[in-house]
Amino acid sequence: MIRIGLIGKTNAGKTTLFNSMTLLSGEVSNYPFTTKTPETGITSVVTPCVHGEFGVEDRPVNSKCADGWRFIPVEVTDLPGLIKGAWMGKGLGNQFLSVAAQSDALLHVVDASGSVDKDGKISEPGTGDPIADFDDVELELVQWYAKLFSQNLPKISKLSKTPGYGVPSAVEEVMQGIGVRREHVAKAMNDVMLGDKPFDSWTEKEIQSFCWSLREVSKPTLIIANKMDLPFAADNFRRLREKYKGLIVLPTSGEAELTLRRAESRGLIRYVPGEERFEILHPQDLNDAQRTALAYIRRKVFGEYLRTGVQFGLNIAVFKLLKMNAIYPVADPEKVADKQGRVLPDVYLLPSGSTVEDLARTVHTDLPKGLVYAMDVRTGLHLPANYVLRDRDVLSIVSTAKHG
Repeated sequence: MIRIGLIGKTNAGKTTLFNSMTLLSGEVSNYPFTTKTPETGITSVVTPCVHGEFGVEDRPVNSKCADGWRFIPVEVTDLPGLIKGAWMGKGLGNQFLSVAAQSDALLHVVDASGSVDKDGKISEPGTGDPIADFDDVELELVQWYAKLFSQNLPKISKLSKTPGYGVPSAVEEVMQGIGVRREHVAKAMNDVMLGDKPFDSWTEKEIQSFCWSLREVSKPTLIIANKMDLPFAADNFRRLREKYKGLIVLPTSGEAELTLRRAESRGLIRYVPGEERFEILHPQDLNDAQRTALAYIRRKVFGEYLRTGVQFGLNIAVFKLLKMNAIYPVADPEKVADKQGRVLPDVYLLPSGSTVEDLARTVHTDLPKGLVYAMDVRTGLHLPANYVLRDRDVLSIVSTAKHG
């Protein structure tokens, strides 16, 4: 399952975002380091379901379908806030960094209203600096990458000289535990123009530049500009976009999303996460505080930014940053169903470039052994094992291998 990590300074609103995504109840407070251990839950990314194309009613198994949208589970982890020196083990640094590095993508949460001071304590809106907060956390991550890399310099040097290895494979071997892959290393080396330079002659400055690039390449990151409904947030949001032109900066309100999802779970409103509207179902059942909160969200969040941004952020992380495609395998191409007759039961997220063989392996480890071809259910075409999958493909795999 895809893993998304929520990172950022303490009190940026990570736990509220986490709770809004998962409807769990992580502790939320206004003192630093409320989250002392990583908390993991299941949320979903959303994509239009294909059942409408086939004129059928689906029976999802590994996901769910609501109002024509397929909700696909992903894992999200709320990580403890960072302090300076985390890369050296200060505070909860080692725990934070190790979990962050195992995530496939990161949502870097900043308090866009500037309501957090440099020590992570709640302050008046406009007194904090979200740009400095972002830079502090990013520096800790890169320093940790550099520490791991530098500690393994002799091993990397030795492995890189081994026949069939080279620097990318050598670095992958010593850093694969934090999700670094060979292609990440090769791209980072090219980005900082170290592709042709002998490894043993890399300078300390070049190593630092390489680690900056490796962190960016191996951990795609989206900036979540949280608390956008508060004063000073709009100005800080513009500053963030201007400063980090190479990153996506998304306006969000975790508090608004949490309020809407809780109201929806109690049957007070109709709300599909990610939509640009919500409907109050029973106005007479709302108390004054609830009416005021929903009116505020409609005016200050939906009126200004169209949506809370929380579901949108998850979707961007998975479908844009990680370049995942939603693929629907079925056993019976005529009924678009599995062997039990369940229509469009499963959908899998596979990275761009994945093939029919990769899909077969995802469905069952034995399936590729006897793989013959896959049928495109829409066209009836027989696709070879090396066919590169496209988003929303609906395929029936033909294999001589037996599986449960």
